[in-house]
Amino acid sequence: MPQPTALCVYCGARTGQHPDYVALARGLGDTLARRGITLVYGGGRVGLMGILADAVLAGGGRAVGVIPRTLIEREVAHRGLSELVEVDTMHQRKRRMFELADAFVALPGGFGTLDEMFEMLTWVQLGLHDRPCAFLETRGYYRPLRTMVEHMVAEGFVRAEQREALWFGDDVEALFAWMAAYRSRPTALDVDPHSVDP
Repeated sequence: MPQPTALCVYCGARTGQHPDYVALARGLGDTLARRGITLVYGGGRVGLMGILADAVLAGGGRAVGVIPRTLIEREVAHRGLSELVEVDTMHQRKRRMFELADAFVALPGGFGTLDEMFEMLTWVQLGLHDRPCAFLETRGYYRPLRTMVEHMVAEGFVRAEQREALWFGDDVEALFAWMAAYRSRPTALDVDPHSVDP
């Protein structure tokens, strides 16, 4: 695919226990601004979310936040963004972020980060979209998850070609090189024929 025009990034509303996580978020933000790629993210100004958005804005880039009204205070909505989209529910948030972006990346984060990324991966399985999905890490943060995904393939719950369409790594430039080489694959409905009665 060509370079994405808008990248949806899922990441933590906390900064984690090591400054490397902050450096990773700031580095991705710098890269998005330099490449002219719009950031689409959860709209908060705390944790890695805020660091990422601030780095994009400091570099002269465009940052668009999408946040449910019920989380505006809890996640401390970022009021200095290029655009802040307020929605009613988490489902609307996910849908709007999907509509605004043409690729998806997860930085280190918690349950919410995984929930959002795995919904996008599930939509790939179901053929609802064919956009690239990637986990950008540092300190081996997603190494156990990568092992789990490979275990899912080995045990027959995820197809090998679905695993091959998912990127894990710790280098921002390598991420964009992978996206440039990404080719979508036609996806059939992901049902095991042996699980369906004749």
